[in-house]
Amino acid sequence: MDTRLYVATQEVIDRVHAYMRKHPESELHKCGKMFGVLVFDGGYLAAFSAKLDGSYHHEGFVPPVYELTHEPIGKSRDESRRLQRLLFANYNFLNGKGESKNLLEIFANETPIIPEDEWFGKKGLRVTGYGLREDANSEKLPPSGAGECCAPKLLQYALTHGLKPLALAEFWIGAPSKTEIRQEGQFYAPCSGRCVPILRHMTQGLEGLQVKGYGLRDTGYGLQVTGYGKPEILFEDEWLMVVNKPAGLLSVPGRSDEPSVESLLHAKAVHRLDQDTSGLLVLAKTPEVYKTLQAYFQRRDILKRYEAVCKPIFNFQLSIFNLEGQIDLPLLPDPYDRPRQMVSLEHGKPAITRYHIREHRPDGTLFVDFYPLTGRTHQLRVHAAHPDGLNAPIVGDRLYNAPMTNDQLPITNRLLLHAAEIRFVHPVTQKEMHFCIPSHF
Repeated sequence: MDTRLYVATQEVIDRVHAYMRKHPESELHKCGKMFGVLVFDGGYLAAFSAKLDGSYHHEGFVPPVYELTHEPIGKSRDESRRLQRLLFANYNFLNGKGESKNLLEIFANETPIIPEDEWFGKKGLRVTGYGLREDANSEKLPPSGAGECCAPKLLQYALTHGLKPLALAEFWIGAPSKTEIRQEGQFYAPCSGRCVPILRHMTQGLEGLQVKGYGLRDTGYGLQVTGYGKPEILFEDEWLMVVNKPAGLLSVPGRSDEPSVESLLHAKAVHRLDQDTSGLLVLAKTPEVYKTLQAYFQRRDILKRYEAVCKPIFNFQLSIFNLEGQIDLPLLPDPYDRPRQMVSLEHGKPAITRYHIREHRPDGTLFVDFYPLTGRTHQLRVHAAHPDGLNAPIVGDRLYNAPMTNDQLPITNRLLLHAAEIRFVHPVTQKEMHFCIPSHF
């Protein structure tokens, strides 16, 4: 990391901690907040997302891009939408080329993030706003809170004051979030739903800007996928295949032209592994076998074991840690930060994981076996990182774990999560199928 970025980050953390000691009533003690720094030649700027303790203005932090002087009370729905549109029209953002766009222009061509029924469900809480329409005639607006995050505020202040941005980072300070995976002492990439469309515009003409927190995948900043290998076929007959998928290869075709296990082998994946996860994957070669194997997964008749290297948030002590246990944290997609998942006890779908800590290593990491009893997206990654889960994020996880320093962590360019073992009954021959490929992490 750029030394100046690290120094600026630590200075802001120290300053906010001093503020918290002086203000025991601060919201930061109950639920933390995202802060950010932007380094330029000669110094740095600092920002916090939205309001801090009810105010947009605190000494030493940049002001909001646009501030509504007052908000009418008791307004109707139409008046509320008119006010929203006025607000978005006045949020203007420069880019490195000197071009200016408001939020309505920036989000005009953005597609919906996720369908509403994949978030809270058709009978659950209805959420209006960008990507989540109430009816066919509803106007598409940017997501609520767009433009109030740290990165756009910092870049806007720098560009309007003639400063050349060199490096940018956002990080969490205060109590951990119980819905999103947010822990003090970790960097996070700008959210995909609210911030990335804005930053895609603002970073034009800012060649060389370092945005801390982004991993190896293309996020609109020129960061590309690293190489990947081909799937290794471990078993094949006329009905199904079992392969060892390399990290970096998609299980099923995505929106891009990247190859996937399905497209390479011309068979249908019965379950999925995250692109960054390696290991055992079962594919069906006929519709009937696919349907039967899907039923096996739904009934939990298929045993799966994953191996992972995790790094505890706190100082690990065997005497106070459960070496075996079960994590039950319901999950649902974060609508404004795809593909991240979030925990919701009220609206999330059931997600259950058993774990067994096999080794506590000298570098402070844990070697863990995970046994997912359900198959939610990013289930193991969230359950590992969440403070009510293992509280030990998987090493190399750039979505849910970006520590401010890499001291004593293994050097890795990949997620240290591997589907190591699978056991099931062949749907046609009725023979027991058992495959085990260690991770060697």
